[in-house]
Amino acid sequence: MRCSHDLFHENPIVIGANDHRFLIAEDLARLDIKADIILEPVQRNSCAAIVAGCLQALERETDPIVIILAADHAIHDMDGFALTVSSAIEAATQGYLITFGIRPDYPATGYGYILPSKDNEICGGYQASSFVEKPDQKLAIQYLEEGYLWNSGNFMFKASAFIEEARKYAPEVVKAVSRAHHEKKTDLDFLRLNKASFEQSPSISVDYAIMEKTRQCVVFAATHDWSDIGTWNSVWRNLPQDDANNAILGDVTIRDGANNLVHSRDRLTSLLGVDDTIVVVTRDVVLVCDQSRSEDIKSIVGNLKEQGRDEADMALQVYRPWGNYEQLDKGEGYQVKRIVIKPGGVLSLQKHKYRAEHWVVVQGRPEITIEDDVKTLEPNQSIYIPLGSVHRLANKTDETVVLIEVQTGDYLGEDDIIRLDDEYNRSSGKTTSVD
Repeated sequence: MRCSHDLFHENPIVIGANDHRFLIAEDLARLDIKADIILEPVQRNSCAAIVAGCLQALERETDPIVIILAADHAIHDMDGFALTVSSAIEAATQGYLITFGIRPDYPATGYGYILPSKDNEICGGYQASSFVEKPDQKLAIQYLEEGYLWNSGNFMFKASAFIEEARKYAPEVVKAVSRAHHEKKTDLDFLRLNKASFEQSPSISVDYAIMEKTRQCVVFAATHDWSDIGTWNSVWRNLPQDDANNAILGDVTIRDGANNLVHSRDRLTSLLGVDDTIVVVTRDVVLVCDQSRSEDIKSIVGNLKEQGRDEADMALQVYRPWGNYEQLDKGEGYQVKRIVIKPGGVLSLQKHKYRAEHWVVVQGRPEITIEDDVKTLEPNQSIYIPLGSVHRLANKTDETVVLIEVQTGDYLGEDDIIRLDDEYNRSSGKTTSVD
């Protein structure tokens, strides 16, 4: 909703990972926003993503001014945000690359910093004098004293001006992404960049690749609030807090504790005599860490990946064009899922080599096809799908369908599906992932 002001185009360009495509589409539909959704086939950092976005903008309009915004930032003062953007339009029109700095209100160690050159004023902003990475506490205090701003990671410029600077300082990125964008394909509501071309791009951030090198970078100090929701500590800072500065989400009790964040939606979680702690409870993972160490959680994820743990990569809830499914339980020879089918949603006609399935209807009236038999089930009714049977689930009503699926078999991997027909033009006739 940051871009609901008249300054902004009503149809944004959204760039995201392939795995998040249906979540992105659902969120945009919920906000009643139509957008160009560009899917990155592989991760190549922010420079490649921004190049792709600028190329798409240039395909839509003649040399537009684009604003680059991260999805995980919190801004509450919408009028202040619009004022900040307005103040930088003239500089962007003249071909400068605008970066927005935030006046620090504490010595953060989780943000990068920018030093504006007060001797070189440009259209109300200042030429960037220095970019520095995340400092330690002592250095962060020094930066505040010297007038550094937090680097918000939000930018604005003419699309052509950015591409021109990118060709100077990151030519291999522009070459690979331009080819990938030219070879893009439309898939449902998404624009898929060509994978073979896109993966040839170097993986580099836009700061390293361009903003720290170009002489066209101008810093504007924001007049609005801002927070990068990139750590649990920043989540805590943005949530309502009680008199002891505790922030809670879910079923939580705290006694004799202060400055805590507790996130526990699935079960009661209680803290006693604990201060300055982050506790996050999900059905598959429990995280407990000191508030001061929230920046280090990435190291835990890295360790989990090294150990080959599924928890590092696999989400419990997975979004699909027809709705979503969520893993509830898993053990030797069985797996339990909660399947939600939105109105009009239709799963592919499919069969499995290694598993049978049991479906129990919780809500709604799904249409179920098993071989040549088609029937509609009511809540509390159930049905069995034998191994190898051709079957399909569909929601032909205006009400959401919810059912519990119990899978049983020797192999329950997500690649055990042979799709025979699909409403969403996805691949058919071969074993693939469940989507």
